[in-house]
Amino acid sequence: MRIMKRDSILAQITGATIPEKEWLITSFGAKGDGKKDCKPAFDKAMKRAAKSGGAHIVVPAGEYKLNGPIHFVSNVCLELQEGAVLKFAPEPEYYLPLVKTSWEGTFLQNYSPFIYGYQLENISIIGKGTIDGNAGSTFATWKSQQKKGQQLSRDMNHNETPVEERNFGEGYYLRPQLIQFFACKNITLEGVFITNSPFWCIHLLKSENIICRGLRYDAKLVNNDGIDPEFTRNLLIENIEFNNGDDNVAIKCGRDNDGWTTARPSENIIIRNCKFKGLHGVVLGSEMSAGVQNVFIENCTYGGYCKRGIYIKTNPDRGGFIRNIYVNNCRFGEVEDLFYATSMYAGEGMDNTHFTEVHDIYVKDVTCQKASAAALVLQGTTVKPIYNVRFENVNVDQAGIGLSFSNTEDIILKNCNLGGYVGVPSTASAKDNIFNK
Repeated sequence: MRIMKRDSILAQITGATIPEKEWLITSFGAKGDGKKDCKPAFDKAMKRAAKSGGAHIVVPAGEYKLNGPIHFVSNVCLELQEGAVLKFAPEPEYYLPLVKTSWEGTFLQNYSPFIYGYQLENISIIGKGTIDGNAGSTFATWKSQQKKGQQLSRDMNHNETPVEERNFGEGYYLRPQLIQFFACKNITLEGVFITNSPFWCIHLLKSENIICRGLRYDAKLVNNDGIDPEFTRNLLIENIEFNNGDDNVAIKCGRDNDGWTTARPSENIIIRNCKFKGLHGVVLGSEMSAGVQNVFIENCTYGGYCKRGIYIKTNPDRGGFIRNIYVNNCRFGEVEDLFYATSMYAGEGMDNTHFTEVHDIYVKDVTCQKASAAALVLQGTTVKPIYNVRFENVNVDQAGIGLSFSNTEDIILKNCNLGGYVGVPSTASAKDNIFNK
């Protein structure tokens, strides 16, 4: 059943088609000397591609300074050849005017993501080159100043303020994403190296039919999630080497009212043959109010430490559902927790009533060298227990706590060793000293 469902999803994922028409970005005036502002050249190339039905835009080796974002058009492949570096300017004013976007699960207008596309088809970024957000001196310092904007965005969400009135940008300190494709379909992101993102690295928002393959990361600035699918369907993430300052993959689906109103789950997501390194390997939530379903995590391993391997997080503010989650044949080294599912994330919303349905989770053939806190954790609520979860062939060499389950129903463990393997029992001997104890 699992394999049939997975393969039926894979059959629907094709990604983008690369246009045959090739243009060199240097023919539009770009110069890879690290000094000249190449944004006008990229703007010119995109404008011409829009008029001519698309193009394959090739960026040869060199450092291309960009004083502002690249805004894609449909039917464009941007190829960054080996040795090519897109280096974005750190000054926030270059990323104005505001564009339609989303921030932590709330729709609004904000600074433009550095690479951005809205309502497009057939778009791709490929090659062995580098995308350098260069955000360390400005955007990466903003988190301590974001509270006002963050809270206002959430108030507007909960009050259902019309999205066209939710204007942020200067003075609100909400960091833009490095790459965001919003309401797009037929997307391929392959091969490139990503570093120094201002916020989330790749945000796939209300998009579908996507392949993320062979990407490489060294993205350790604040909240540098690797890939964040949100309201997104039919997505393949494979052969990626993560090294992120936050979650490697964080599957989201809107915060609270915006999620319920959108009512479009994140679904049909396959993550396979990846190396995890960073805060968490794969996260579902916590902004997931429209629901997450049909997620397959297969044949993955680790490139270093992760705080948690698989992390499902929600609370009674969110509602929605998390269901039909399959984890198969994955290996981890040292983690704090191997598998952690909680309906009480951050202790928030405990006086609210938007409980999340968390159920139908299948974990098989998973190993871990050390879980310093806990191997398996399930935390439901009394109103909505976590139910129908199966752990099979889960082996953890060392564990602080083997398992901790609360408010759960219909949990099955089969052939699991949490904290080591117990062999043949010892027989009674004089060493037992039974009568002197």
